[in-house]
Parts: sequence; structure tokens; C-alpha cells
Amino acid sequence: QVQVVESGGGSVQTGGSLRLSCAASGDTYGNYYMAWFRQDPGKEREGVAALATRGGATYYADSVKGRFTISQDNAKRTVYLQMNSLKPQDTAMYYCAAGEARGWPLTRYQYKYWGQGTQVTVSS
Repeated sequence: QVQVVESGGGSVQTGGSLRLSCAASGDTYGNYYMAWFRQDPGKEREGVAALATRGGATYYADSVKGRFTISQDNAKRTVYLQMNSLKPQDTAMYYCAAGEARGWPLTRYQYKYWGQGTQVTVSS
């Protein structure tokens, strides 16, 4: 059983930056994928970035590669998403997810533990 809680969302102007945090608790031993997904009303949930907690391999959606960076702290229980050069199309509810490191890391069906989301709004 794993719990994840997101924070750090907010409203910024185009070109601004935000850093999202995802704190994990519970049984997170072993190799997990920690990932960020986002969903805007009327759109399907999209995998943004993921990280394998053991080894630190990272994965990014093409739409954010070069602008977003996913990282973890030394204890491997908190994951961050640094978002730079934000665009209006980045506006969405951002969800942190955790799951066993099996399968494709940016596929939502891989994950069984989800946070409640944090809203990111980017204005022109």
C-alpha cells in the first residue's frame, strides 16, 4: 500500500516556472515507477514524466522534453517535477502516480496508486 500526495501547483504566466512535489509513503521498497500525469477537461490523461526509483532512469513525453525535469530526493520518497518555459497548453490537473516498475512508464494503466491532483494554470 502506497500513498502519494502532490503539491506545488499554481497559476503562472507563459514562460514561467513551477516545481511540483510528490511525497510518497507506505511500502515503497523495491523498484517503483514514480510518474506525473496530467488531464485537462475533455482530454484524456497524459503521461508527462516518469522516474524509476532504483537507478534513476527518466522518461518524458515529447511535448515536455527539454522543458520539464523529473527528479527524486536522496531518500527516494519524494519526486519533483520542475516545469520551465510553461505554455498555456500545459494547463491541467497534474497527478502523481506510483506503481511497480513493470511495463511502459508513461502508460496510466501501469499505476495503481494515485494522488488527488494539483492544478497548474498557465495564462497568456
